[in-house]
Amino acid sequence: MSTEATRDALVSAGIELLEETGSADLGLRAIARRAGVSHGAPRRWFPTHRLLLAAIAEAGLRDLSATLAAAEGESGATIGQLAAAYVEFAARRPAMFTLIFRHDLLEGSGTNLRAVSRPLFERIVTLVEHATGARDPEVAAAALWAGIHGIAVLSTTGSLGAAAPRVDVAELIERVVTNAVR
Repeated sequence: MSTEATRDALVSAGIELLEETGSADLGLRAIARRAGVSHGAPRRWFPTHRLLLAAIAEAGLRDLSATLAAAEGESGATIGQLAAAYVEFAARRPAMFTLIFRHDLLEGSGTNLRAVSRPLFERIVTLVEHATGARDPEVAAAALWAGIHGIAVLSTTGSLGAAAPRVDVAELIERVVTNAVR
């Protein structure tokens, strides 16, 4: 297997295990076994465990970015459509969604995940700026993101349904977006 193919196989195996187990507690040996390489092979391409987790998270961020781009389509999207796509991604891929935001696991990995995640946030800032004309669209976008992220986390963990079983997630998203773009 070529260097790049082995690297890709390790990341793919990590993604598969993450999705199967639902936990970011992925061991290097388990990932190597799934990829069909020796247990020492991951260290050749990922000198630290965090570096491999960051590569898996980067793949997840790219998938999230593609999900949001698909929601946006050619004609553009409303903030509500992007917010719904964000929450849907979290519901469809909860373990990946969790890993993407596990900075305690990814910190010090040596990768620049911000290069992948920052454009996502900048898109929200642009949409908020156009929709509201806010003096500080970055703060308004951060507030919106915090609300939508909260909905994603609470709904995917079951906490929202347990605390407020009659609350419709789509209605809640709409309310958060409406409050943010006033």
